[in-house]
Amino acid sequence: MRNWLAPALSAGLFLLSGAALAAGGCLDCHQPHALAADDPHGFLAAQCDACHLGDPAADTQDAAHAGLVASPGWLDNAPRTCGSCHVDETRHVVEGLMHTGRGMVNVTRYTLGEQNSPGQGDGRLDGLGHTPADSILRKHCASCHLGQPQHQMSTEDPLGSRGGGCLACHAAHPTQRDGGHPVLSATVSNASCAGCHSRSGRIALNYAGLAEVDAHALAEDHPHPLGYLADGRLVETIASDVHHRAGLACIDCHTTRDVMGPTGQFAHGADAVDIQCGDCHDNRQPRLTAAEWPADLLGQLRRVPFSQGAEREFIVTARRGTPLWHIELRSDGSKHLHRKVGGGSLPIPPLTLASHPDDGAHDRLDCAACHTQWAPQCHGCHMEYDPEALQFDHVAREFTPGAWSDARWNVYNDAPPLGVDSHGRIVTFVPGMIRTIEHPDWEAPQFRRHFAPLSPHTIGPARDCEDCHRSSQALGLGRGELSRAGDDWVFEPAQEILSDGLPADAFVDLEGRAARTTRDGARGLTPDEIRRVLDAWTRPEE
Repeated sequence: MRNWLAPALSAGLFLLSGAALAAGGCLDCHQPHALAADDPHGFLAAQCDACHLGDPAADTQDAAHAGLVASPGWLDNAPRTCGSCHVDETRHVVEGLMHTGRGMVNVTRYTLGEQNSPGQGDGRLDGLGHTPADSILRKHCASCHLGQPQHQMSTEDPLGSRGGGCLACHAAHPTQRDGGHPVLSATVSNASCAGCHSRSGRIALNYAGLAEVDAHALAEDHPHPLGYLADGRLVETIASDVHHRAGLACIDCHTTRDVMGPTGQFAHGADAVDIQCGDCHDNRQPRLTAAEWPADLLGQLRRVPFSQGAEREFIVTARRGTPLWHIELRSDGSKHLHRKVGGGSLPIPPLTLASHPDDGAHDRLDCAACHTQWAPQCHGCHMEYDPEALQFDHVAREFTPGAWSDARWNVYNDAPPLGVDSHGRIVTFVPGMIRTIEHPDWEAPQFRRHFAPLSPHTIGPARDCEDCHRSSQALGLGRGELSRAGDDWVFEPAQEILSDGLPADAFVDLEGRAARTTRDGARGLTPDEIRRVLDAWTRPEE
């Protein structure tokens, strides 16, 4: 189970001690750290100070090391190191969601009643206060943002990797050749994503077909193989994403503008995503040639893995017009994706009317609404704050008073409920929280039920009609029995009713009660919508 992803990165530059420097500069003492011949920054092989600053012309070690930066890629350093060449990219990363955590901060404050909207606010992980919501973020969440120094980088498994700024993505795995200088690369492996994205929505795990389960699974006749991740989490092995099975890496779908683009304008990560299913499988956008290439992405033309002439056309994303330089349009009309990691190519199946009839009834459905195989879902959680205990504060970067403990139960990895996102599309949702929280500043424990739209990254064969039109889970009612009573429908829940009147695993009910959501304008299905879905299809035996 430890080898499910690539080895973890190791990103520090460890400087050798020495006396006076010779006239040759940094490498007179630091020869093992010379850049490899094929390093993308090889043209700077004799100019260590271009990235590490310091003074290579100095004649003493202390003078040479004055102002030295050992890890130029850390975000505290990046504006004056990486940013001296990569100006826009550095600015976008510093203001982007993977550094600020804006959506995570605003949603957490909203769910604890500290602000009125999950999409508005000045939340930043590097600017947290000490309210209950900010305390949770400090003690449980803030380790992932890119502003953290890189840590746990020597582990054999990437799940422990956090922070590191530019190095979090661009230090290759493994990073050092024969003990030499870390190799920086634009080819970002899945291991770079796993440390942070194996938590919360767990999409890095989901994509690889790994789903967390509770310890009780060990005592059951469990239907799927079980194992432990390197960080100790118990997981079951179930269906991985079809793109994972085809050997696609995260960066085969997620573009530069998606991950590093000007994402500071977006409230949530999903809003910043550039790629959509149709960009590959049903692209109807005007195409462009190399001569029409966007100026901010000209460097990608050197990476095109197939022959290109002046008239060769490329497809672009619908959202931002980003050219998909690794997708080849062939003369027979087919599209072939060239893998960015590992090489090789494969044909892209086109969307056809035979497989997706244009019946008008399913126009609002997001592709993932039908093609998601499963999603991680936790329907029970209890959190409690102890002001006397010590716990690591990821903003202060030290142990401070106050500790949050939590327990969870009612965990399932199966088909998620559907709801309506803020754009009116039918998408998959998961419980963002169904939990009781205790804090000494409150007069009584607070119960919270919020659902969150999520693309679980578990794409596979589409659901059949019954999986939606007769599924209480898909409709958000939870587990139980649906039955017709005359012209109406009745639902008998299988789980207990909680203090808000909803079953423990429910998003909505047939009386109009509904959980809140973590996005402005998003919601569960209404009773009328649920009944329309149920009435729209009849089982053959009915």
